[in-house]
Amino acid sequence: MAELNENGRKLTVKIVYYGPAMSGKTTNLIHLHNVVNPVACGELMSIETKGDRTLFFDLLPLGVKTKNRFTILFKLFTVPGQVAHDATRKTVLSRADGVVFVADSRVSQAMNNMESFENLEKNIRRLGMDFDRLPLIIQFNKRDLTDIEPEEKILELWEQTGIPVNFATALHGRGVLESFKEILTRSYRYLNSVYWLDEKYGVVEEDFLGVLSGVR
Repeated sequence: MAELNENGRKLTVKIVYYGPAMSGKTTNLIHLHNVVNPVACGELMSIETKGDRTLFFDLLPLGVKTKNRFTILFKLFTVPGQVAHDATRKTVLSRADGVVFVADSRVSQAMNNMESFENLEKNIRRLGMDFDRLPLIIQFNKRDLTDIEPEEKILELWEQTGIPVNFATALHGRGVLESFKEILTRSYRYLNSVYWLDEKYGVVEEDFLGVLSGVR
């Protein structure tokens, strides 16, 4: 759950990018770091293995100040995709206010996507979080490749879950901002229902999206 400092008029929101290994979680954060206004964007911190896979996590801090002089800080995390680091994944996922599940569009990765999503659901419940209320979207990445599942098949498969599905090619920046905007919107609506951000602090949905003002 978000950290709300009423006296300091500050809200810290945690967004987690979850998914199988090499699906493009870190690539999403790299693109955001490259296009978000430097005034609102901190340094991207990343710990990688020799195989260029995230070992612990990536962290990208973003921030915006509202017209009412309320500070909103966003902490964007990725989790390691490898099964061996499940304890780390659960730790990073703890207290998340929104999750972007990054799936690999390749046909050969369908089973890995499903296993990783099932792991996400299990970890959310293990942490005592409400899976049905937690803001969650699916991003099918790597749409620039040839051996990928058709959009129609993906939508048919996932529509029964009621979870929004986006398509992206994070390596080229396509779909990254759209996915981020959607999880920001859903996270705001969830947190507003908990903290009454609009009525008590004058923080509206546009304030969350304001972190993307001046995107390059």
